[in-house]
Amino acid sequence: MITEFMKKLTLFCILCLTQVLVLNNIHLFNCATPLLYVFFILTMPYNYPKWGILLWSFTLGITTDTFTNTPGVAAASLTVIGAIQPYLLTLFIQRDERNEQTSVIPAMNTIGAMKYTFYTIIMVLVYTIIYFTLETLCFFNWQHWLECILGSTVITTTLILTLESLRKK
Repeated sequence: MITEFMKKLTLFCILCLTQVLVLNNIHLFNCATPLLYVFFILTMPYNYPKWGILLWSFTLGITTDTFTNTPGVAAASLTVIGAIQPYLLTLFIQRDERNEQTSVIPAMNTIGAMKYTFYTIIMVLVYTIIYFTLETLCFFNWQHWLECILGSTVITTTLILTLESLRKK
């Protein structure tokens, strides 16, 4: 239990520092920003308490907001992602695995590469829609808003899938 918490806390710190110090300075084509810290929520186990996922989500979001000067945008977006993650994950985990007492950690080798890819795309797309909608709060320049959503979704999904393929090797 303590080792699992320490692993989560270490991943939390690494992703937060990577996002704040490196990835927030990358803006491809002035619209695509990698938002790698979403990976933390994607790796939450199936049987993890929902209140725990929400707490981790909000904490990661508010920590990121503190360092990036985006008041509440990441916190609200990550909290929504944390709220839908357990329900979306049930669509990708087989019924017999859901009934087991062991917690299924979403990964390419546990739920399959194709299912994990779809799971990642859906979660990242929902996150970027909420994030950039809250960030802009207007739709006068909806083309740029759409470019930011699609560009950030593609680059974030690519980074997460790359990180996931390297994680267990």
